[in-house]
Amino acid sequence: MIVGFYKVDDKYIGEDAGLKVGDMITKVNDNNISSIDDMISIINNTSKDKINITFIRNNKEMNTILPLIEDNNGIYKTGLYVKDQINGIGTLTYIDPNTKIYGALGHEIADKNTYKKVEIKDGKIFKSDVTGITPSKNGEPGSKEAKIYSDISYGNILNNTNKGIYGLVNDTLLNDNYIDVGSIKDIKLGNAKIRTVLKHNQVEEYDINIIDIDNYDETKNILFEITDKDLLDKTGGVIAGMSGSPIIQNNKIVGAVTHVVVNDTKKGYGIFITKMLEEGDKIE
Repeated sequence: MIVGFYKVDDKYIGEDAGLKVGDMITKVNDNNISSIDDMISIINNTSKDKINITFIRNNKEMNTILPLIEDNNGIYKTGLYVKDQINGIGTLTYIDPNTKIYGALGHEIADKNTYKKVEIKDGKIFKSDVTGITPSKNGEPGSKEAKIYSDISYGNILNNTNKGIYGLVNDTLLNDNYIDVGSIKDIKLGNAKIRTVLKHNQVEEYDINIIDIDNYDETKNILFEITDKDLLDKTGGVIAGMSGSPIIQNNKIVGAVTHVVVNDTKKGYGIFITKMLEEGDKIE
């Protein structure tokens, strides 16, 4: 993914070639690439002063010619900042014990530079410990801070959709902690709870109040307000990393936290759990 441009000989050669931030490069000189290393290898083995770039923009395949400029050290400059991987902190929402399919986040993984959904070719979920909290303030959402154990994988990531990320977990996460699923009709205005982690990997329940239910938006179906004083004292409201936290009402899982209301961080949105389960069932 192209995430930015830099000047070469006082020109933005990448932009001049018609490329844009968010474009997904798929081929260089008609060779498929899936990593930055692939791209560098092809560039280093070319004898030309330009390369053919094939890229995806708005689900359409396009092509352009990108000039290469060699610096005094013999290194080719493309004028492109690119990335081929992304990581972050989120909350696992559910695991289906029969299929080992999990759902998490309740919204897509997007690149922070482009705000665009990233296409997942290969991904994993890892063990993590929450190490700190940056509290939310109205207008300034906070976040969880965590240590990621990249040597301890709990499963893969197969789909990245606007309703969350989905994949298969290994046996490490399977247990007997079952909960019934609530339908949309089961959700009522009033008291409910969310389950989330604020320290290490300890799951705690906190009180919320469901104040609106809306079935017309993809991921903002449940509007709620945090009423738990302990949670508000620690987080100031909904924070990044809380996405995916299960919403529980009457001992049923009914949804998952997805967004914060930026100008009133005590409030947030959730997606219906039935939407996440339907999305998870698309995994083959």
